[in-house]
Amino acid sequence: MPRVDLLQPQIRPYAWGSWHAIAELQGRTAPADGPEAELWMGAHPSAPSGLSRDGVITTLNAVISRDPVRELGPDTLARFGGRLPFLLKVLSAQSALSIQVHPSRAQAERGFAEENARGLAAGDPARSYVDDWPKPELLCALTPFEVLAGMRDPADAAALLKALGVTRLAPVTGSLAACAASAAADTRVLSCALASILGWPADERTVLIEEVVAGCARLAEGNGPYAPACAAIVAVAGDHLGDIGVVAALLLRYAVLAPGEAVFMPAGGLHAYLRGTGVELMSSSDNVLRAGLTGKHIDIPELLKLLDPAVAVPIVEPAELAPGVVQFVTPAPEFQLFRADLSSGMTSLPGTGPRIVLCVEGTVSLKDAAGAVTEVARGESCFIGDADGAVSGSGPARLFLATVGN
Repeated sequence: MPRVDLLQPQIRPYAWGSWHAIAELQGRTAPADGPEAELWMGAHPSAPSGLSRDGVITTLNAVISRDPVRELGPDTLARFGGRLPFLLKVLSAQSALSIQVHPSRAQAERGFAEENARGLAAGDPARSYVDDWPKPELLCALTPFEVLAGMRDPADAAALLKALGVTRLAPVTGSLAACAASAAADTRVLSCALASILGWPADERTVLIEEVVAGCARLAEGNGPYAPACAAIVAVAGDHLGDIGVVAALLLRYAVLAPGEAVFMPAGGLHAYLRGTGVELMSSSDNVLRAGLTGKHIDIPELLKLLDPAVAVPIVEPAELAPGVVQFVTPAPEFQLFRADLSSGMTSLPGTGPRIVLCVEGTVSLKDAAGAVTEVARGESCFIGDADGAVSGSGPARLFLATVGN
């Protein structure tokens, strides 16, 4: 029998999370009792969404395990095994997340196998690879959202470091400037610059960070091209006192996503989310290699192996599929994301196979292939299995729909 399952998503209370945004989205009292960083909607084994099936409270991963053909469909099952390949989130950052990079599938498989061979237990904080999957991700802003996304080119990075006037950084600035002036400019110099900063002698870091923050504060007060980025770095320094990642952040491009804009993070792309609330869609993986702005495990040599400083981290503009329905196109095979603004009339929703729908405004009435209607209010989400077939919806409402990539 076709069915649409309302989900009970899991809240992740990471310290950098907002005390307001997720609670307000779900219609709960704000501020919450503590920081609420992410709202997970999916079947990831560390925090699977709950649901009720035939009067029994269970989890989405358990439902999929019992009947993967029905829930995932034969195509998804053949491509990804019995695993829902994507994880949908609401992410709300009140302070900066770590500077990080994600592996490709081949890198994740290699790294996971190597750590297993070394005898590192699952959950060991010294692990760099917690599973054997890649972690491409797409974030669509619900509010203005500050990001550091991709590395500056050598000339741009050299110009910013020079403008700061921090003498201690002169060797790094010089190598970047020399590369930029060369006819054979090589972005690998950015990896060397990052390694130099992250490897800065421990007893000299405090003074370096203080000088960098002072230089950023001065530039932030002006009208120059680096003022917004420098203001952001001053704020990051307040979030992460004494963290060398504050200096490393200078090498990244700063951007502010407007609501409705998205950014795609491919394998090898260095990035950090700073502040804002957005809908995030990723492969169902927790593989993160960190460079700074965190108290978690940092593995700089491994991160530098994965880093591709030439990777562009693109701002993704939505492509219109039909009136009120857009798609955020990425090359990720694990997922694709749609947004729909629905009126009172019934609209056919895109996507096939397993799907998760999140309502962010209004209330959407979803009609499945059997004609059954499920109401999904603002802040609520639901799972639609492959066997449920085509689904249509009416509003007024705004929703995001996640499904498997092409």
